[in-house]
Amino acid sequence: MSETPYPLHTALSLAASGVPVLPLRRGKVPFGNCRTCAGNACGGRPNMKSAGPCRCPGICHAWAAATTEPAVIVSPEWAPAWRQVACVGYHPGGAGLTVVDLDNADAIAWARTALPATRTVPTTRGQHWIYRGTMPSHNAVRPGVDIKSAMSYARWLGPGTGTTTTLPDAVRALAVKEEATPTPEEVASSSPRPATWDRSVATGCRHTDRYVRAGLERGLALISARTESGAGSQAFGVARFLAAQHARCPGPCGLDAIGAQIVAAAVAVGVPEPYARRAVANGFTTGKEHAA
Repeated sequence: MSETPYPLHTALSLAASGVPVLPLRRGKVPFGNCRTCAGNACGGRPNMKSAGPCRCPGICHAWAAATTEPAVIVSPEWAPAWRQVACVGYHPGGAGLTVVDLDNADAIAWARTALPATRTVPTTRGQHWIYRGTMPSHNAVRPGVDIKSAMSYARWLGPGTGTTTTLPDAVRALAVKEEATPTPEEVASSSPRPATWDRSVATGCRHTDRYVRAGLERGLALISARTESGAGSQAFGVARFLAAQHARCPGPCGLDAIGAQIVAAAVAVGVPEPYARRAVANGFTTGKEHAA
């Protein structure tokens, strides 16, 4: 458990400079919704893609809870989270920023040749390149590269070094528009339902059928719940997680069949199939690299 005063003081300092903040729990992820907001039953917050009426005082709806209000940050509703906090997160878009998250040495080498220099912050595995300006957030725009800006959060890892420059067109061009509000015609024209995973295609997997199916079903449910936005990013995250679970198996583990099911789930909620396939492929690659 982290020492509470340090992250809380960091959060208050950031908020005072206009950066919306929120606590992140172990795993570098937001705290879960309260019972009232679970499953977005409250309708969501006014600042979400599909604006809702929720004004819950808790840390619900991930990045959408980020705030610059000191009274909220030190409120009784947020106090339990600060006692369990692992690190401070912030909403780049709310601060007028875009973070290009470079997750490995290859991604950093690519950025040095393809993007203009800007403020950089070291991360556990790579760097955050921070630009002035906002854009839609997208994961897996290329191997090892995510874009975090609007409707996203990033870890606060310090001020970094260098001068923050204007968001270039080269970064905007990396993003592929993800449509996640399907029409009946789009769903009807999507790919046929793929064959489901079974042990016959996973003769070298060290996991039990129950373990694999449970993980896959949970991942598919997360994607299917993203009916408003983020299904492509969720597909990337599910693929990354599942690939990491199988990284030490002698193989084969039937990841092609698992990937096909992930793609189908994303397409079913309106993600264009090429985007879904690329997100899953990049997720598998990243998951294997992180587990190595």
